[in-house]
Amino acid sequence: MGVRLEGLFPAALLPLLLTMILFLGPLLQLSMDCSWDLAAALKVALAPQAWARCLTDMRWLRNQVIAPLTEELVFRACMLPMLAPCTGLGPAVFTCPLFFGVAHFHHVIEQLRFRQGSVGSIFLSAAFQFSYTAVFGAYTAFLFIRTGHLIGPVLCHSFCNYMGFPAVCAALEHPQRCPLLLGYALGVGLFLFLLQPLTEPRLYSSLPLCLLLDRAGESATPLCS
Repeated sequence: MGVRLEGLFPAALLPLLLTMILFLGPLLQLSMDCSWDLAAALKVALAPQAWARCLTDMRWLRNQVIAPLTEELVFRACMLPMLAPCTGLGPAVFTCPLFFGVAHFHHVIEQLRFRQGSVGSIFLSAAFQFSYTAVFGAYTAFLFIRTGHLIGPVLCHSFCNYMGFPAVCAALEHPQRCPLLLGYALGVGLFLFLLQPLTEPRLYSSLPLCLLLDRAGESATPLCS
């Protein structure tokens, strides 16, 4: 289930670093639009009072702690090891995220109940959310298989919940559009370039899912090498 101490430090650091590289454009955009300088922002972020407010905010706890932990535990740590021996790792990576995407459809019920838009716009929003949550689910499933740890997907999930979907339209209309779009492109390019090296299985010791497939008599999969 990816809960182990061996290789814990790289499993916590490297997948999060990889995800932050992907969000290079949005992070640059956030820094441009923030009125605080870096020193002031770090002072506020590290202040005990700020963390105390976060830990007493149920919405923050849900988005940054509870949802990432429980969803990754269910859809990655529990579901992937059960699917992989039956379907192989590749199909399992793309099957689990479908369940993960459908699990977010409860937002449709909330929006319909509180009439937060027309029926068509609500379902269009749900379809869009299903699409990007499925893509994100495939990414964290890939991380789980390659690293053999749960901590990386949980931290990446929490980070992405904080960042939200990249505001590409706002970036296109931004006063500093050119360097911002360059940051977006550079982030995506570096992410694709570093995806395999930073998730190299040898950095994280043994891989439970690959060992599970070996015992089931499956052939070696490129995801594990």
